Amino acid sequence: MFKINSPLKVTVGFNKKKQKNVEFLLNLNNFRNTFYRVLNNAKVQYKIDIQGQLEGVEKLKRCVMVYTVFKGDNRRFDIGNIASIHQKFFEDAFVEYGYLPDDKYTNIPMVLYRFGGISKDNPRVEIEVFNLDDEYEVKRFKDLTKDTIDTFHKERKRKK
Repeated sequence: MFKINSPLKVTVGFNKKKQKNVEFLLNLNNFRNTFYRVLNNAKVQYKIDIQGQLEGVEKLKRCVMVYTVFKGDNRRFDIGNIASIHQKFFEDAFVEYGYLPDDKYTNIPMVLYRFGGISKDNPRVEIEVFNLDDEYEVKRFKDLTKDTIDTFHKERKRKK
């Protein structure tokens, strides 16, 4: 298992008039409303941004991925709006760099999105990759999913 810290936004250009970077928020709402060339720039920059974190990672045949969203504020949001774009960009980069043969369902049969909490100092999406050909990692993934479900049930009971 390894973990990647993915930023919630990437720099896609520079505005000369305002003298500042133009940033792209990695979420589904921006994705569907953005010009395709800007999307391509965002995807290329995302790939560059995570490249250093992938050094030393072993090549995999099959894996499970867990996307945990840590927001920088208390505003409500849909986990899928953020995690889905990270999933798309990360899995494409993971395949392009040669760590996985393909990102089809036979290579990544399960993906899990989770809320990790509020992190004002370091908003991010943590991406955990579990090798399905390693029994120890499969056990760790099972423990993680059980803990996630148990935490959800405890919070539900507490609110009643």
